[in-house]
Amino acid sequence: MSLQRLDKIIASQGKYSRNDVRRLVRNGEIAVNGKAVSDSGMKVDPESDIINVCGENFGYSEYVYIMLNKPEGVVSASRSPGEKTVVDLVPDELRRSGLFPAGRLDKDTTGFVLITDDGAFAHDILSPKKHIEKTYIAVLDRPIGDAELEKFRTGVTLADGYECLPAQITPLTDDGLTVEIKLREGKYHQIKRMTAACGSHVNKLRRVSMGSLELDSSLAEGECRLISAEELAKIKRS
Repeated sequence: MSLQRLDKIIASQGKYSRNDVRRLVRNGEIAVNGKAVSDSGMKVDPESDIINVCGENFGYSEYVYIMLNKPEGVVSASRSPGEKTVVDLVPDELRRSGLFPAGRLDKDTTGFVLITDDGAFAHDILSPKKHIEKTYIAVLDRPIGDAELEKFRTGVTLADGYECLPAQITPLTDDGLTVEIKLREGKYHQIKRMTAACGSHVNKLRRVSMGSLELDSSLAEGECRLISAEELAKIKRS
């Protein structure tokens, strides 16, 4: 990786500002390769140089990828005046500038939201050409009949005439009110519009996986954690 300013590298990870870095350098609390730093603007390679801040090794990552278990009532956006957003739920230790949700869930939909600052990755997984599969659990007000189930599998036509790509739908309960839905698109209110076209209404909706990466069952609603490189690869794998 090319050499970059030390203060820029440390500030990019979100915990410290450049002013913080300058203060820490003055106090002798930053070292590079075992030697105390006297210039916060010195050039370093974050991938090969060992940076120590306040007695701890400084972990650098060019981008961050976060799994959030979104609760109801939270907006899938970076900012929304007067409303809580998914980015607001990211704790200080994971927060950095430029975070945004890669794809959106409705305000009343819960489950897996991926938050990142990697625009290229987000574009890649959201591109219509990629069709990354997403899995949802929906609770309906009435079961979908066999003919409508077949519509899902061949491609539902929405009220506005849009023809959806084929989607998988599997009843999970004997009464047919809870279903698993797998689809490769992300149109506005798509699942709600698809079920409405089949004569049913969605009472609850939860995203449980993206690609082959499932939502971590240990995350309570509103909690999040980093996604590993191995897990990130699963998102592209359907």
